[in-house]
Amino acid sequence: MVSLGASDVRVSPLGIGAWAWGARSFWGDYSVPDLQAAFDTSLGGGVNFLDTAEIYGSGRSETLIGTFLQATDKKPFVATKFFPLPWRLTKGSFKKALQGSLKRLGLQKIDLYQIHWPSPPMPIDVWVSALGDVIEAGLVRLGGISNYNVEQTRQAHALLADRGIHLTSNQVHYSLLHRNPEHSGLLDLCRELNITLIAYSPLEQGVLTGKYTPNTPLPGVRGRRYDRDFLLRVQPLIGLMREIGQAYGGKTPVQVAVNWVISKGAFPIPGARNARQAQEILGSLGWKLTHDEVFALEQAAEKS
Repeated sequence: MVSLGASDVRVSPLGIGAWAWGARSFWGDYSVPDLQAAFDTSLGGGVNFLDTAEIYGSGRSETLIGTFLQATDKKPFVATKFFPLPWRLTKGSFKKALQGSLKRLGLQKIDLYQIHWPSPPMPIDVWVSALGDVIEAGLVRLGGISNYNVEQTRQAHALLADRGIHLTSNQVHYSLLHRNPEHSGLLDLCRELNITLIAYSPLEQGVLTGKYTPNTPLPGVRGRRYDRDFLLRVQPLIGLMREIGQAYGGKTPVQVAVNWVISKGAFPIPGARNARQAQEILGSLGWKLTHDEVFALEQAAEKS
């Protein structure tokens, strides 16, 4: 178990991201029984952190999680997010959005409520102040941000600290193929301020699963982002991931990719849409890449 930020909350070393739960337009179709199985397998395997957002499937992801929570006696740590839509112009809209998430999730309190983007037109301090208000009101246990850069993170941290509240997390895109949090200094800043860096898309939307090749491309929107040339360049990295995984009893590229994120001191939230995927993700735990293996993976990734 690991701590979240400076809080006394202890969670599993990874969580499950529910972006694909209900978001058909990006991830394609899904089966509710399959998602239920992914939920049950994850919790049964010791994962106790679920991440969603009001915008995922226009609330469908939260609604599904709420339904799954009603069918279990387990009490996972639930994180969701407020999206600063352009027409949300007052602190009151923040609380209203939170109440919508609470209703869909069937909860009285959100464990971790995150500001999804530092988006205009409202300045950062408006939403961070609103986050502090709902924490003080007892509607939210811990507060976080998402997609904030170094300076924005410093600002959010300072604004909450002035109220005696510690900023718990910053959720950003982080994977072997997207190491901007390292290069920008954000990962170091989070370590300095005791903020958990939550890594979304640690499998680079499926690229690092090893499932996709130039001859078997990603479907839909993802296929346009990660084209045939990109998939061709990444194959040597996938090969190295398979090779390293063999030394640990046949670990898959998925498990190597997630373990790499953990080895960097971040908290990965890979997605799982069925029991098989959830079980594979669980295999990322209980072992650790060596320093030399981490270095070799990063060198191969830089050539991709």
